[in-house]
Amino acid sequence: MSFAGERRALSVPTVRRAVTTVLDGQGAGAGAASVTVTFMSSHRMRALNRRTFGRDYATDVIAFSLPHAGRLIGDVYVCPSHARRAARRFDVTPREELLRLVVHGTLHVLGHKHPDDGTRTQSPMWELQERYVRVLTGGSA
Repeated sequence: MSFAGERRALSVPTVRRAVTTVLDGQGAGAGAASVTVTFMSSHRMRALNRRTFGRDYATDVIAFSLPHAGRLIGDVYVCPSHARRAARRFDVTPREELLRLVVHGTLHVLGHKHPDDGTRTQSPMWELQERYVRVLTGGSA
């Protein structure tokens, strides 16, 4: 796993632990998958979303996966400013919301999907995500 970002939104060991926890928990350990996590400004996230999906707004997380020579390679892009706003809205810490987005993106890399409507938070992917967030936050989520 590698890590990049304009600002250290989470420490490298914390990001590594989050990704590894999900990969191991889903049976796709480090030998079977490689995931890069990048923290991006709202401006850069908006540009990526527009260029990739034609949606002209910043979003919280975007993930891509590519099967490659028997391994899964994935990129997760997280927007910390979006996470901070969501943390205030949902009354959680920014750290917890950033962990949630790293977990969410990693699950997408592994092929998990959720509906894009109001039922998103009742989906099996969301329930799985929240179990990982509870593990990573010591049960406080």
